[in-house]
Amino acid sequence: MHASPDPSIVRLDGPWVHRDVSANGIRLHVAECGDGPVVVLLHGFAEFWWTWHHQLTALAGAGFRAVAVDLRGYGDSDKPPRGYDAWTLAGDVGGLIKSLGARRAHLVGHAWGGMLAWTVAALHPRLVSSVTAIGAAHPLALRSGAARPWRGQGRAAGHLFRFQVPMAPEKWLVKDDAQAVADLFESWAGRRWRSSADFTGSVEAFRQAMLVPGVAHSALEYYRWAFRAQFRGEGRRFTDAVGTRIAAPTLQLHGADDTCILPETAASSTRWAGPHAEPEIWPDVGHFPHLEVPDRTSEALVGFLKRD
Repeated sequence: MHASPDPSIVRLDGPWVHRDVSANGIRLHVAECGDGPVVVLLHGFAEFWWTWHHQLTALAGAGFRAVAVDLRGYGDSDKPPRGYDAWTLAGDVGGLIKSLGARRAHLVGHAWGGMLAWTVAALHPRLVSSVTAIGAAHPLALRSGAARPWRGQGRAAGHLFRFQVPMAPEKWLVKDDAQAVADLFESWAGRRWRSSADFTGSVEAFRQAMLVPGVAHSALEYYRWAFRAQFRGEGRRFTDAVGTRIAAPTLQLHGADDTCILPETAASSTRWAGPHAEPEIWPDVGHFPHLEVPDRTSEALVGFLKRD
């Protein structure tokens, strides 16, 4: 049996600076690069800050201060036993923006991070300059799409339902050096990236990060709150809170071959978007545009952030 890795293994070297930031009562680890308007990068399930390593350098080169964070429960950030509800997670991001010394920030999120970006823009609008959702859908669009578990988005989000039972999903995630993470990436990624050496190296980094003590449980708690809140008063309050169109300009980038968040689910999110163009749906790209076609993603992102 292998020893669990220390959380510091996620502090990978590069042209960025690692530091800890106090936000919303916890410590968040960030990797930061560049100077200028702040762009906060929010990762998705089974990832950590490093998923944005391409965009960190591209944004810094374009004149932005790019900050990729390990979300609550991930990487080298704190892993408290609670606080995985949307209200607290949005408070984490809001607190991070303030702790960075910024009045406002552009939010860029992948998958869960994208839903969180939508949520922060709704709950803390004064802190958000824009929202970019990559491989992501608005929380209410995803809820609506997943309402029929036997078809379409409901079938694609089958893992959401499997993750509700206690203990077994945690064991599954870390078994055989987190082979489940590799399996999920294999099933969600586009064909071209899956066949590359970059895919193999990236998946290995995400597997190691999942083995950090506490990460598997914390990552699953995001899903458990999202599901269980639908049967509680807080779920209705959340629906009311995020149910109106946000004010922040919005960009959506999505892979046509995304089998986790279906393109039609992402497209249906526009009813909650601020000023926006139609979602960009890219052929031959899966659930991870920022990793599969990093140059194209960075170019689209910089162009959006530099718009007049």
